[in-house]
Amino acid sequence: MSYIGVLIETKDKKAKKSNFGIITAACSDGSSDVCALMFDDSAVDNKEILEQYGITKIIEISSEQADLNTSPDLKAQALVGTMKTLDIKGLVGLSSPAGRDLLTRTATLLNVPSALDCIGVDFSDHTVLKSHFSGKAIARLKLEGDYFICGIRPNTIEAVEKSGNAEIVSHKPEISGKPGVKIREIKKASSGSVDLTEADIIISGGRAMESTEGFKILSECAEVLGAGVGASRAAVDAGFVPHSMQVGQTGKTVSPKLYIGCGISGAVQHFAGMKTSKVIVAINTDKDAPILGKCDYGIIGDLFEVVPALTQALKG
Repeated sequence: MSYIGVLIETKDKKAKKSNFGIITAACSDGSSDVCALMFDDSAVDNKEILEQYGITKIIEISSEQADLNTSPDLKAQALVGTMKTLDIKGLVGLSSPAGRDLLTRTATLLNVPSALDCIGVDFSDHTVLKSHFSGKAIARLKLEGDYFICGIRPNTIEAVEKSGNAEIVSHKPEISGKPGVKIREIKKASSGSVDLTEADIIISGGRAMESTEGFKILSECAEVLGAGVGASRAAVDAGFVPHSMQVGQTGKTVSPKLYIGCGISGAVQHFAGMKTSKVIVAINTDKDAPILGKCDYGIIGDLFEVVPALTQALKG
């Protein structure tokens, strides 16, 4: 029986929770066993949690010939070798920066098409759903080839527990050649920050935040909520916050359970990056702001009054 492989992304050797929705999508096929593919020697640490979502095999990929974590090219080569040896015909992962890079390199080596930033997948007929034209249209695409490779937008598919038993298999595929790209350093955000693509709750600010100082009220509210802090392109272009906080078509695509937009007009480019949020709350003084026509709950008021009041109410 062929397998569907799920690329498991980790942080500090702990599987990111957004992986679990990807596993649920893979398990929906029903006709194939689902295995987890890991690179960072953390299979034992994550075995129990991966079993809870239906994983039947954890394949720990490594190499004695090279450091795969510093070479995207050789990492993709090792993944291809593993897929061919272990009969993994489907490959799915997070459509994160790291996931998109590895999935694309793998598809290129296999000479097959791939689809990224998908919001739905059907393994039975090799089709995916993708949002197009800033979220105004949903396209169903069919991928033809010997392998089916796609990346799914984080948190768009609800994780469903499906208990089982998983075995850990160590695999060391043969690799050759020199790395075309070598990673020398990874600069991480401060330890206190929340990864926007992983966050269940996000509170974002727009140009109306007026300054870097203005974002402090969002950070205070986020601390109480356990939320991530995002921003619109306007706020980033104004220099209030770094690009790493940008949500939208040219920033990060997010799908939290709750998205709170503060002083954000709701242009299509921003909406495209957060439209799959489960609940959207908008705070704006302009009753005609586009976001108020797209949100679940709208508050017409001054964000510098509303947000601190919300923070105090949550603390209470």
